[in-house]
Amino acid sequence: MSEEYGSDFMTIVDEDGTEYELEVLSSLDYNGFTYLAVIPAGSEEENLEVSILKSVEEDGEPILCAIEDEAELEAVYSLIMDELYEEDEE
Repeated sequence: MSEEYGSDFMTIVDEDGTEYELEVLSSLDYNGFTYLAVIPAGSEEENLEVSILKSVEEDGEPILCAIEDEAELEAVYSLIMDELYEEDEE
């Protein structure tokens, strides 16, 4: 994602119908899936926890879900953090 175009924001809805606005920090294609690193939109906290969501297709529609497999999460987290820190150095 290019910073010259500004941040990307998205709204997701959970199973209970609660809406959350998220800021997308980075996206990554890995092993045939797309992963997003997100934080709550508009938060002013310094030590935000980055969440990583996986885009999967269900009934022909893309949905975002948590990564259940610990090894997959660690691999994707490491790749995304490397990418984010690389962008900061530029």
